[in-house]
Amino acid sequence: MVPKDELPPVLILAGGKGTRLQSVVSDRPKPMAEVAGKPFLEWLVLALKAQKVQRIVFCTGYMNEAIAAYFGDGSPWGIKIEHSPESQPLGTGGAVRLALDLVESEQFFVLNGDSYCRANLQALIAFHQQKQAIATLLLASIEDCRRYGSVIVDNQGQIQAFQEKSSEQRSGLVNAGIYVLKRSAIAALPPEQAISLETEFFPQLINQGLYGTVGTGALLDIGTPESYATSEQFLASENLL
Repeated sequence: MVPKDELPPVLILAGGKGTRLQSVVSDRPKPMAEVAGKPFLEWLVLALKAQKVQRIVFCTGYMNEAIAAYFGDGSPWGIKIEHSPESQPLGTGGAVRLALDLVESEQFFVLNGDSYCRANLQALIAFHQQKQAIATLLLASIEDCRRYGSVIVDNQGQIQAFQEKSSEQRSGLVNAGIYVLKRSAIAALPPEQAISLETEFFPQLINQGLYGTVGTGALLDIGTPESYATSEQFLASENLL
């Protein structure tokens, strides 16, 4: 069990090939794309360490050896790092289910390995526990939701709907790629089966313990050449560089 004053482990989804980014980053997995002299994943590790996270599990797939070789057991960063490589694509939900043997706590964090949004993890898990949620999503408020689709929440923080991507520009709340999940709910998923957290698992939880809380940070997603080109400036504005 995780001691009361210690944050539970963080699973980082780092299995993406990054097809849209191939024109600028073709020799490594997308989360290892270099930003200001370091792999993007390393900036996430440093941000997590600053919040006193002690354990990280990389859920890897495409070119997983590159991530394992770079980070090893995490000792150069003073943080315990473990690796959960998939032998076939399992989607975000399947990757988390595969890594569950490395998670002992009843709740844990999941982060997308190709995006960054400033988050207070202590506050996020406190909200999750207060709501007795099965899953809690950090949400970001942005001016243009076209690329992401939007998330509708009620005044209690319950997620009511996920709206599809649209060609019409509008502001709204989007999934920031940072979650707190209940272990027993993930354990109920069939092992070794591909499933998406975003399009399958979360929608099934609407009105059954799915919550969202709005953060104060801006969202960076390095999934396209255009957004990747802004990443160094973004991280500098967040005082990470």
